[in-house]
Amino acid sequence: MSMQAHVAELERRHQALDRELKEAMARPATEETRITDLKRRKLHLKDEITRLKSSTLH
Repeated sequence: MSMQAHVAELERRHQALDRELKEAMARPATEETRITDLKRRKLHLKDEITRLKSSTLH
């Protein structure tokens, strides 16, 4: 898999987590631990995307 394809896949997963997080936050019965986990996973993907993009620039 090329670097660009890998970054594109990570961005797709990040967007999917964003949608899932918004849906979870809209439901009052969602446990706080679930929301925290989604936020953590989303941030991890964002950090990885940023790292990969910056490494391809150098």
